[in-house]
Amino acid sequence: MILAFVPPQGFPDQNQTTLTNLYALTAQEILLNSALAVVLGLIVAAIYRATHKGLSYSQSFTQTIVFVSVVVALVMMVIGASLARAFALVGALSIIRFRTVVKDTKDTSFVFAALALGMAAGTSNYKLAGAGLVFISGLAWFMHLTNFGALYKSEFILRFVFDQAKDSTAYLERIKEAAKRSNLLNIEPSGDGQLLKLTYDIQLDKEADAQKFIASLSQVEGVSEVIMIVSKNDIDY
Repeated sequence: MILAFVPPQGFPDQNQTTLTNLYALTAQEILLNSALAVVLGLIVAAIYRATHKGLSYSQSFTQTIVFVSVVVALVMMVIGASLARAFALVGALSIIRFRTVVKDTKDTSFVFAALALGMAAGTSNYKLAGAGLVFISGLAWFMHLTNFGALYKSEFILRFVFDQAKDSTAYLERIKEAAKRSNLLNIEPSGDGQLLKLTYDIQLDKEADAQKFIASLSQVEGVSEVIMIVSKNDIDY
């Protein structure tokens, strides 16, 4: 004997509810939500590229921001109002393991921005998507233009090669004249023991000019290969 469960009158059929949620969106709505997610992702990626500082910029990460926005929008359209599909998606995504290390912690905020805007686009919440984009863009540009949170605006990494046969007093005096603060970070001797590769963490005085300092240090006898690693907005050229 086979027993079958017959839902009482008024009890919604789960299969029917799932199919209804799956096909609730029209083709135009799907295309509009996907296109909006692409536009939002491109704008966030452009803002990330324009406001990025340091040496950790990655083209693949910029493209990932766009993909995240679109994929999340599609995920939200798939889920719809179905709680069962939401739990199924969480279980499926829990299998994935990401091993990529985010070099800049600020990059994480752009990933979350793409997630949030993609969710808004996928749920057809166009007003929230537009307002969120305006606020995120304005906040990113404000922090970029004001250099918010920076402790020093003239801090550099100085690297150069020095001949040990020469007197080190000259280059030390040049650093002392131009730098408000200097710390020796690393000393690397060459294979023959004649040269030293020196690395300093220095903060220049407000009156000091980076280019003039590099030129002055390069003229010191025994000093060569002078390099200063700076952020693109740390100094006015």
